[in-house]
Amino acid sequence: MKAGRQRRIVGVLKEMPVTSQSELVKQLRSSGYPVTQATVSRDLEELGAVKVRRNGRVVYALPNESPELPPSDALGRMFGESVLDLESTGNMVVVKTPPGHGGMVGGALDRMAIDGVAGTVAGDDTILVVCRAGVHPRKVERHIRSVVEALPDVDPGEA
Repeated sequence: MKAGRQRRIVGVLKEMPVTSQSELVKQLRSSGYPVTQATVSRDLEELGAVKVRRNGRVVYALPNESPELPPSDALGRMFGESVLDLESTGNMVVVKTPPGHGGMVGGALDRMAIDGVAGTVAGDDTILVVCRAGVHPRKVERHIRSVVEALPDVDPGEA
């Protein structure tokens, strides 16, 4: 059941722009999958889905689904549009995002598996990136910043 449901999610995300989990729940239910929003949330996380901006809308995308965005660029593009500010403090890096973007940026940071990062805690518009003992947070901040600055469409002064 789970594998079939996740295959259907992949299909839906490829067929149409999906802007919310509740929209995806409706699509899955109409396809015969009796799901809840919590189930869809877990499935999206397991599939590595992230929200990206396409044609002026924020939609769910899979890391490898878009021919115009190779997998490595999908994370970078999301960062370019979602990371507003970075600041090192103590053994952490504080990442500021627009409201509602904290979870997706935090999840992307987790999937990036940055050397020296013990984990992240994401809120609505802020992520705390906790550095491992002995790792200077400024190094982690520079790494995250380099992902943002590597994109030609992003103004490096904004991050």
